[in-house]
Amino acid sequence: MSIMNEIKKVVTPVDFSDNSRLIAESAAYIAGKFGASMYLVFVVQNFDDYSGFFVPQMSLPSLEGELIESAEVKMASFCGEMVQYCEAAGVKELSYKVFMGDVPEKIVEYGAEIKADMIIMGTHGYKGLEKIMFGSVADKVVRSASCPVLTINPYTCCK
Repeated sequence: MSIMNEIKKVVTPVDFSDNSRLIAESAAYIAGKFGASMYLVFVVQNFDDYSGFFVPQMSLPSLEGELIESAEVKMASFCGEMVQYCEAAGVKELSYKVFMGDVPEKIVEYGAEIKADMIIMGTHGYKGLEKIMFGSVADKVVRSASCPVLTINPYTCCK
């Protein structure tokens, strides 16, 4: 039996950038070919990563709670928009999770927790200062995931 017959759980991180839908649709197409379940993931960046930068006085627990709540609403909406596409593609089940923390670390941890068979993610999401400060999320996931990681360049594959 080849490894391709064993793909039953696919994790796909999204960041709500313009590329997220393209990546999620591509991941759904691939997951559907295997009759796999698809798990969308969004990670709210932890404020600990901004240590050393000026952060105005605010109630961090309150702000973090609001960010998680907002992300949950946005993820539910995003997942709702994906349902028909996933069903048509043959995805067995579609679900989502929202976490707070280090983005690549949480993606890898969740993949390991659910025993994902593959992570499918974009090579490009938000750019600029965040990429310079934190490096490539995809690169970090590829280096530390316990399952195969398929990266998709949305600028070359999905248009």
